[in-house]
Amino acid sequence: MPAVVDWGRREYGDALREMRRLVRVRREGRIDDLLILVEHPAVVTVGVEGDDGGATASGLPVIAVERGGKATYHGPGQQVGYPIVDLDPRGRDVRRFVRDVEAIVSDTVAPLGIAAGHVSGRPGVWVDGSRKIASVGIAVDHWVTFHGFALNVDPDLAAFERFHPCGFDGTVMTSVARECGRPVALGEIRPSLLGAWAARFGGGSAPSSAAAVGSASA
Repeated sequence: MPAVVDWGRREYGDALREMRRLVRVRREGRIDDLLILVEHPAVVTVGVEGDDGGATASGLPVIAVERGGKATYHGPGQQVGYPIVDLDPRGRDVRRFVRDVEAIVSDTVAPLGIAAGHVSGRPGVWVDGSRKIASVGIAVDHWVTFHGFALNVDPDLAAFERFHPCGFDGTVMTSVARECGRPVALGEIRPSLLGAWAARFGGGSAPSSAAAVGSASA
């Protein structure tokens, strides 16, 4: 059964190295599919489409990665999810997988009265088609997925205005807290996130420890 592992807050570079290791272990069939949940200190990552928005000029650490998309921000108050999923038994349908990831985010915020979803030609998850509440960027290695989604729960949205996230003006970004008009903790959205993951990928309803996954995959 697909697992959920909670890394808590973890430096992006360290998380990236471990994520890549787990992708290799998943390819070898030594672990099942899993969803990694993590919160990062402030960083800008730049995907394979490059950066057209001055990420370096933002003054934040910048890391180039292999996921799809352009530049985006990660920071405290943002729930990041990295699904490590083997698409081979799922028909190798990357487009469908991306839509499933977007649906997980949409289903996560729905119980809070936020109607969000996919907008054609605009990557990520949007509220009313104009306010971006989550970024989605996927990489695939031998049909095993990694990277994933970044849901703005209650981050410092001003950080997005220091560059052009995903090629957009930073003011398009919104958060669960902004849409609800009150502070929202990551723990408040966690039950619906786990339920949405389980509904789409058959995962468990409670996070496992990082140590348990590490020992199973060493």
